[in-house]
Amino acid sequence: MQYRRHNGGTTKSPKRTLPPVWDSIFSMSSPNANAAITRRTLVRATAGAAIARGLSAQVRAATPESDRAYWTRMLTQVAKPVLTALSQRRLKLDMPVEAAPNVKDRPAYTHLEALGRLLSGMAPWLESGSPDAARYAEMARASIAAAVDPASPDLMNFSQGSQPVVDAAFLALGILRAPTALWQKLDPATKTRLIAAMQSSRVIQPGFNNWLLFSAMVEVFLAHAGETWDAMRVDYAVRQHEQWYKGDGLYGDGPQFHWDYYNSFVIHPMLLQVLDEISKVSKSWATFSAPVVTRAKRYAAIQERLIGADGTYPAIGRSLAYRCGAFHHLATMAMRRELPDGVTPEQVRGALTAVIRRTLEQSGTFDANGWLRIGLCGHQPSIGESYISTGSLYLCTNAFLPLGLPEGDPFWSGPAKPWTQQQVWSGTDVPVDHAV
Repeated sequence: MQYRRHNGGTTKSPKRTLPPVWDSIFSMSSPNANAAITRRTLVRATAGAAIARGLSAQVRAATPESDRAYWTRMLTQVAKPVLTALSQRRLKLDMPVEAAPNVKDRPAYTHLEALGRLLSGMAPWLESGSPDAARYAEMARASIAAAVDPASPDLMNFSQGSQPVVDAAFLALGILRAPTALWQKLDPATKTRLIAAMQSSRVIQPGFNNWLLFSAMVEVFLAHAGETWDAMRVDYAVRQHEQWYKGDGLYGDGPQFHWDYYNSFVIHPMLLQVLDEISKVSKSWATFSAPVVTRAKRYAAIQERLIGADGTYPAIGRSLAYRCGAFHHLATMAMRRELPDGVTPEQVRGALTAVIRRTLEQSGTFDANGWLRIGLCGHQPSIGESYISTGSLYLCTNAFLPLGLPEGDPFWSGPAKPWTQQQVWSGTDVPVDHAV
C-alpha cells in the first residue's frame, strides 16, 4: 500500500495495479520529457485496445443466433430424447404415450412412428457429415438396430395392424435421404433384419388414398437395397396419383380433394422421392417426372404464400399436431434446390424459421423430459385425432430438411429476405400470383 497525506493525517490508498503489458511500457528508459509523453500515449493506447477487445467480445456475445444454428439447436432438442432412449434400448420404457381419450392401441405403433418420422426429417442433416450430425447419425444407426433386433426390448412392429406401413415408409424415406449415414454404415446384421422388417409390412393393404405411396416407398427402399421389389405397387401408386390430380399443384387424397396439408405431409415429397429412385433402376415412369416437378413447384409457391407475416398459417384440416411438418413439401423443394421462380431460398429460410418458432417455442410444446406433446401451438390435446400419439408428432422434423444443404448454400448464406406475406402486408408491390 502507499500512503498520502489528507487533512493533516495519513490515509491508506490502494495502489493502482497495471496489467503486465503496461508495466513493460513504464519500464522503458525515458531520458527526456518527450519519452515520458510517449509512455503516457502508449499506456492510453494500450488501455483503449484492451477496452475495445472487451467491447468486441461483448458484441460477439450479443450477436443473435444464426438461423442455421437455431435450426440445428431446435432439431437436436426434438431428436435427443428419442435417439438417446432408443440407442440405449429404452424407448418403450422411457417415452410417454399421449393419445386421445379412450384410444388404447397406440403403444403398438407409436415407437415406429417416432423413429421413422424423426429420421425422415433429420436424414439430410445426418448425411451432411458435420461433427454434431455425425454423433447423432451414430445414435440413429444404433436406434435402427434396436428397432429390428429380435433380442431388443425395443423391437418394433412392422406388420401387425395397418399403421406400420405408414412408418415403415417414413423410415424408408429417411434412409433414402441419407444413404451413407443410414444405410451404407449399418452393420450387415442390421441391414438383413431391416430388409426383413420392411418386407414384412407387405401384408398390410394400404388405403385407396395417399397410403398407396407408403407401399410404393417400401418397394423403392427394397430396390435401393438390391432386393427383389414389386414394380406393380410402385406403378399403381404413381398412376393413381396421376388420376387424382385436381389442378393447380394439388392432388386429391384419393378420389376426393381434402383441404388439409396431406399434399405436403405425404403426397408431393413421397411422389418425388419414388420417381427419383425408380428412375435409377427403370425408365418406365420417366414421362411422369416432368409434370410431377411442375406441380411440385406450384404447390411450393402456394405453401410459401400460406405462411403469414408472423409465421402463423391456416389451422385447417386434420393432423395439425404435426406442427411445422405441414411445410414438409416447401422444405423438400428448398433442399432439392427446385423452388419456383420468384421464391428465393432466403425468403423460404425466413418463412420456415418463423413457422418453426411459432410451432415449437410455445410453452407446453415439450414435457418436463423433453418429449413432444400433442398440439399445434403449445399443448392442445383436443386437436389430436384417434390416430395421433406421441410418436406421430415427430413428423415435425421434416421442416428441417434444408439443414442438409451446405453452410455456403444461398439458403443459409444469403441475406435475409421478407417472404411474400411480409412483402404484401408492408405495402410492397409484388408480382401477381398465377395458377398452373
